[in-house]
Amino acid sequence: MISFAFYLGFLLIFVVFAVYAERKTAAFIQNRLGPMEVGPKGILQTIADLLKMLQKEDIRASAIDVIPFLIAPFIVFAAVFTGYAVLPLNAQLAGSTITSGVFFLLAIVSLDVLGILMAGWASNNKYSLYGAMRSVAQIVSYEVPLGLSVLCVIILTGTLDLQIISRLQFGNGILSWNIIYYPILIIPFIIFFISGLAESNRTPFDLPESESELIGGYHTEYSGFRWGMFMLSEYGMMLLLAILGVVLFFGGWNSPLPGMLDGPIWGTFWLMLKSLLLIFVQIWVRWTFPRLRVDQLMSLSWKYLTPIAILMLFVCALWKLWIIS
Repeated sequence: MISFAFYLGFLLIFVVFAVYAERKTAAFIQNRLGPMEVGPKGILQTIADLLKMLQKEDIRASAIDVIPFLIAPFIVFAAVFTGYAVLPLNAQLAGSTITSGVFFLLAIVSLDVLGILMAGWASNNKYSLYGAMRSVAQIVSYEVPLGLSVLCVIILTGTLDLQIISRLQFGNGILSWNIIYYPILIIPFIIFFISGLAESNRTPFDLPESESELIGGYHTEYSGFRWGMFMLSEYGMMLLLAILGVVLFFGGWNSPLPGMLDGPIWGTFWLMLKSLLLIFVQIWVRWTFPRLRVDQLMSLSWKYLTPIAILMLFVCALWKLWIIS
């Protein structure tokens, strides 16, 4: 319950500051100011936008399919947030003690495609339906290389428990982190990161909600609180994959300094700090690279990332056998 409360509270606060950070990062990259009027340096702009969104009327088109339209945002958010149940917070708080935590996380998060498809179909809007179909095809396609990259870590560590994976990276600081201890994991991490961008519908993989083509994609017909649920789910997915990447590749809650700054509070600090650094890279990528075409997006997954991930899976298996022998 402590881990649940922490992640829920942190997620809500994170979204407010992440939106502000994204606006300011975009402004810096594009050589402009960004929000400046509401609060010092525009720091209260996101809070003002949040209050405005919560006060908006819940408008529904006359031709929608009411029940799936109303519950779709909650299905998406529930699928994403349930994944936090198995994420370790520090050495003492491991969340749900599921020995197959990685499998559970990947399985439960994949259910968000049901909510997205429901939202697009129930909206009775061609742009929403196109966005939903794009999103489902994209998420299903990139789950394959993402799962294979995670499997590389599982082969080398020999466990599906995220807390045990974190504990195995304790001892020599940064030298014990999987990506350093097993240099072969650099390529799987790159595949994991790229696939994570696609899973989160982040640029350059934001085709499901590309404003210049589909208005808003699968959530075009949503407004107010329910639209906010979709936005919260997207940033929740960003944070979820960032924490998972840190646990699998960058030491989890372990300190980068051997034998220093350890303990429950420091462990939580290191986990969140490394995760936020990964999220900053995601934001950086969004405002640096252009959007891919649909054919380029699918080609990247099936022609490049998936074959490379399968190859790395065999290489990691051979590496593990060589170490054992």
